[in-house]
Amino acid sequence: MTDQTGNTLPTDLSVDPAEALALAARVLEEVTPRFVEGLGAEGTRAKGSRNDFATELDLELERRISDALREGTGLEVHGEEFGGPPVNEGTLWVVDPIDGTANYSLGIPTTGILVSLVHERQPVLGLTWLPLLGMRFTSIAGGPLKENEEEIPRIADVSIRDVALGLGSLNTGARTTYPPAYRREVFEQLTLDAARTRKFGSTGVDLSFVGSSRLSAAVSFGNYAWDNAAGASHIRAAGGVVTDLTGEPWSIDSQSILAAGPRAHAEVLGTIRELGEPGNFFEAGRRRATPGPDGNRPWLDGER
Repeated sequence: MTDQTGNTLPTDLSVDPAEALALAARVLEEVTPRFVEGLGAEGTRAKGSRNDFATELDLELERRISDALREGTGLEVHGEEFGGPPVNEGTLWVVDPIDGTANYSLGIPTTGILVSLVHERQPVLGLTWLPLLGMRFTSIAGGPLKENEEEIPRIADVSIRDVALGLGSLNTGARTTYPPAYRREVFEQLTLDAARTRKFGSTGVDLSFVGSSRLSAAVSFGNYAWDNAAGASHIRAAGGVVTDLTGEPWSIDSQSILAAGPRAHAEVLGTIRELGEPGNFFEAGRRRATPGPDGNRPWLDGER
């Protein structure tokens, strides 16, 4: 599969992509010392579940980044913590001030800052800052992907049997598109199929590592724009394939993300399709519940 959805620059942008990328990079460099200094910050603000929380630094960094991007480009910003305009309309920045917050609070270095410019449901550019690993990834639609300002080779077209595969969170409530039993089945089968698997606890790390060929593929059951958009930009710029778990081209509206080189993508997608529909999986010893409607997605409809 060689889908290139979203990998060409739109002609109707109100900003110059290269200038916007340079501005965003400067902003992230400016907040990096504070990010490093705050490592180990405790979670102080509960969010959607007991495993989802924010630190005071999340809020501080999002304010600083959002204010600078808004002032520098005149474009609105949607952040993980404070929300903003719907992310599936028009052109706007999407910001995750601390991706992998649990890692950050525990002092685990696989955590970073994610920023993307989204236009009509697709990322135009992406930035992934991993200060504790000394890595900074940037991309613009059409490529290339750069690591620490150096252009890196396009994604190696390898098998998941040759290079490790990254897997996202298994934690979720039961009434979701991908229930826990289904996630565990995907996890188990891919663990058997792949040379090895890795779980870094950060979508930004997973997707950047695919773009830089450190991983063969990444699977995430999450649908948050702030987690996925920057990495989707990176992988497309590096010649990879980005879809949801059904194989449909990825967009801001997608319920999941599967990112890889063409060969690895086909392998993972084949395994997932063999498992069947997610709704067919339920907890052992419990009746299969009637699937409920998807939960509210305020990052799309502006109801924050």
